[in-house]
Amino acid sequence: MTMPEASVVALAIAAALHAGFQSTVTTVVYPALVAVEPQQWIRAHAAHGRAITPIVGLTYGALLIAVVWAAWSQPTNLGVWVCAGGAALSMAATALLAGPTHGRLSENPDPELVRRLIVSDRVRLVGALVALLGGSMAAFV
Repeated sequence: MTMPEASVVALAIAAALHAGFQSTVTTVVYPALVAVEPQQWIRAHAAHGRAITPIVGLTYGALLIAVVWAAWSQPTNLGVWVCAGGAALSMAATALLAGPTHGRLSENPDPELVRRLIVSDRVRLVGALVALLGGSMAAFV
């Protein structure tokens, strides 16, 4: 068996980091945020935003760099493209759904907006899991 190229190993690692991060947000972070009493919402939501924004930037940045590197060096590797599709789904759900919803939730825990946030988060988790599958395929299949 030959060793996989560095770009697809980096892709698998970045996809695993992303999937772990997103799984934690879905199963721990958002349930804790949603459980906050309405009178504590503004402070808790602001603290959440300050804490998670740098982690999102690092995680998505690493994933984006790994996807571009792997696509450039392994353009015929199906796993790379599966990973890229999952990553794109997560990033699009963040940019188009979760981010704007967080902006609207900063002052008011409107139940409909909270529901939208949870749905967008689940879309991001699906994308992260697809990216993990693709990254694993790219490096190890």
